[in-house]
Amino acid sequence: MEKRNHKRNLPDWIKIDFKHNSEVMNLKKELRKNNLHTVCEEAKCPNLSECFGKKKTATFMIMGDKCSRNCAFCNITYQTPERLDSQEPCHIAEMVKKLGLNHVVITSVTRDDLPDGGSSHFAETIKAVRGLTSTTIEVLTPDFKGKEEDRKRVSDAKPDIYNHNVETVQELYQKVRPQADYKRSIDFLKGIKRDDRTILTKSGIMVGLGETEQQLKRLLQDLSEAEIDIFTCGQYLRPSKNNIAVEAYLSLEWFDKFTEFAKSFGLNHVYASPFTRSSYNAAEIISSIRRDTSNV
Repeated sequence: MEKRNHKRNLPDWIKIDFKHNSEVMNLKKELRKNNLHTVCEEAKCPNLSECFGKKKTATFMIMGDKCSRNCAFCNITYQTPERLDSQEPCHIAEMVKKLGLNHVVITSVTRDDLPDGGSSHFAETIKAVRGLTSTTIEVLTPDFKGKEEDRKRVSDAKPDIYNHNVETVQELYQKVRPQADYKRSIDFLKGIKRDDRTILTKSGIMVGLGETEQQLKRLLQDLSEAEIDIFTCGQYLRPSKNNIAVEAYLSLEWFDKFTEFAKSFGLNHVYASPFTRSSYNAAEIISSIRRDTSNV
């Protein structure tokens, strides 16, 4: 699977339109008015204009915009988090209803400062959204330091999709996610299936950080053994000069081949492309899975 070195020429596909139209700006105003945050903005996602503008979707980031961990790839502020807003679950639910979303993704900063890692806040947010809407709900959570009771608290709230990203291969964790643990993340994903097999599980990675094909093969095997239902893979794009550098840009052909390679490990729903992000096309993905299931 061929790679391109970022130190030479940037690939053609990297040229995207970052201009925000009036729909995008209006949604941003609504979010600020309600003191709500989206990971789309914080992480400088390349799909922001498409999702905010054409699709009118967003991934809400709860529990503030300051993170207790300092991952090398992430643009979210590493700083002591603020006190939780007890009204935030209600505000999220009201915004989901106002926007008329069919599918909502709820994620968060990592809150290692909280006794339960923020799992109760996730559960309350799921409950609030369910109380006001019939939307399907996807959560993307931290690892809660591997505490079973915290993971299960979110499972018990019954999100439609429970996502926890491994982000990269095991060998790069010390470099990319020094405060996380690869095995803990794999065990976390296995635990969700033990909690409730009706919940769809999901995980994703970034490539272009220096991973090898053999390392990716071991990761896919681990995710297969964790029985995840949905796997996403996208090109790492450096959000700022303060973040870890891109080691390689992968070609469009590489992503096509990698999609089939991942499926060979028994991963049924694989989404891999340069701009694929964990929450990208989330509504379309769950609709597709449910259509496939109903046709079985």
